[in-house]
Amino acid sequence: MKPVVVDHIGIAVKSIEEALKFWEATLGIKCEGVEEVQEQKVKTAFLPIKDTEVELLEATDEDSPVAKFIEKKGEGIHHIAIRVENLEEALEELKQKGVRLIDEKPRYGAGGARIAFVHPKSTGGVLLELSERN
Repeated sequence: MKPVVVDHIGIAVKSIEEALKFWEATLGIKCEGVEEVQEQKVKTAFLPIKDTEVELLEATDEDSPVAKFIEKKGEGIHHIAIRVENLEEALEELKQKGVRLIDEKPRYGAGGARIAFVHPKSTGGVLLELSERN
């Protein structure tokens, strides 16, 4: 597996609109746009900071993983995403090493990225997203 960079840090929020008041108005980090990812029942907003981004995640359905996360833990850091060169190879390597995966095959995420999640029980409690962008 070849990690390239921390792609983004995902932050679960109740309202992207409210969260942007802090990120844009207070910190001056401009949002590149809001996108809905229906498969994951979430709306996302990416805020670029040099080579990485902050991703704000707002649930679009009460049974979405983000809604359940907020209900259980409150708003806050949801996941860390690491960009890899070849997602299939990374997943296969992790599987061979006995790492517990949430996604054994890539799926599509926000911004056209291909993504897969690694289970927090294999990472010391951190939900890890692997991301491949062209």
